[in-house]
Amino acid sequence: MTPTLVRQHATHAGPAPRVDQRARARDWSEIQERMLVPLYEAVYERLDVGAGTRLLALGCGSGLALLMAHARGAAVTGVGPSCPERLALARRRLLPQTGGTRARADARIVDGPLSTLLDDGEAADAADSAPRPPYTLITAFDPVGCLTGDGERLSELLSAVAPLAGRGTPVVLAGWGPPERCATSSVLRVATGPDAPHPAARDGLEDVARRAGLRPDGSGRVACPFGYAGLDSAVRGMLSTGLFDTAIEAGDPDQVAKELAEALHAHQRSDGTVWMPNVFRYLIALTP
Repeated sequence: MTPTLVRQHATHAGPAPRVDQRARARDWSEIQERMLVPLYEAVYERLDVGAGTRLLALGCGSGLALLMAHARGAAVTGVGPSCPERLALARRRLLPQTGGTRARADARIVDGPLSTLLDDGEAADAADSAPRPPYTLITAFDPVGCLTGDGERLSELLSAVAPLAGRGTPVVLAGWGPPERCATSSVLRVATGPDAPHPAARDGLEDVARRAGLRPDGSGRVACPFGYAGLDSAVRGMLSTGLFDTAIEAGDPDQVAKELAEALHAHQRSDGTVWMPNVFRYLIALTP
């Protein structure tokens, strides 16, 4: 997908603008991450997440979904190597220190590349020197299809981590619903261009699962409206997704923000709030 703004600002001179990832991570944590709470809740309810669940969350963001699963009694592990700034916030949320000592043993954040997670999965628990039990649920809540090649990358990641789970373990993938039911589709065109395919390609989640060697075993749709207190918070929230970073780095950050605000203005209500109804789809697939 070639962002519209790359074409519009190809004459930009000098080094590419750098995105402030720390600020984006804070905006994600404080504004945007909560928009997917209905998705997290629906999946956890359907799969009866609770005591006895050992959850591995891929792309765990700043830890909200992990925190919700942990509150239900699950032991949770989060990994998000593509965004260390978000991972740092997840660690603060999920691993509170008690009097300067070590954090809870049933909540873990794994740093580093994939090999770190795989090596960690083979490690022994310090308490009993026994291998860690397999995960009973794997989630990948980042919507598939928003960035070029993200489906292929996720398939590779799922193939690599599947051995850390038992046979027949559910793996959850997520994506956007039909464009006619996602008001945010028009806003995403600021990043992807008017002729780019919508992220909700038919059978896209199933294709990702099958490439990873997983067997699709059910799906569902969840309403996830995006609601913001005002236009400024809506712009910050959408920018925090990272979907506009390519356009920003290729051109003028102020112009990207301006075009984003213009696209969001169509969804601003008379009281100044911004409201965009959306539907997200999730797929449950099973490990071999």
